[in-house]
Amino acid sequence: MQKIRKGDKVVVLTGKDKGRSGEVVQVMPKEDRAVVRGINMVKRHQRQTQTQEAGIINKEASIHLSNLAIADKDGKPTRVGFKVVEGKKVRVAKRSGEVIDG
Repeated sequence: MQKIRKGDKVVVLTGKDKGRSGEVVQVMPKEDRAVVRGINMVKRHQRQTQTQEAGIINKEASIHLSNLAIADKDGKPTRVGFKVVEGKKVRVAKRSGEVIDG
């Protein structure tokens, strides 16, 4: 079971976007990386296709999971633990003890 999943609100802990938060768009568990909306933006040169025109576009690059933490209800980063509630394994915020729905 993953600690960070698609749709989670996360806070960046290190790097050029430190302190910023966003929503996880995609998780790549094999590479231990995730793509977060609006975080780690890079410029890419795009060749022209039938649907897209050529030029330099901004897009999100992946960021390592160790540099991300789930945002608690107050927006501050928290670690994630696991607990069995009503026979189901659920994620729990270590900071507040609250169950993370996801």
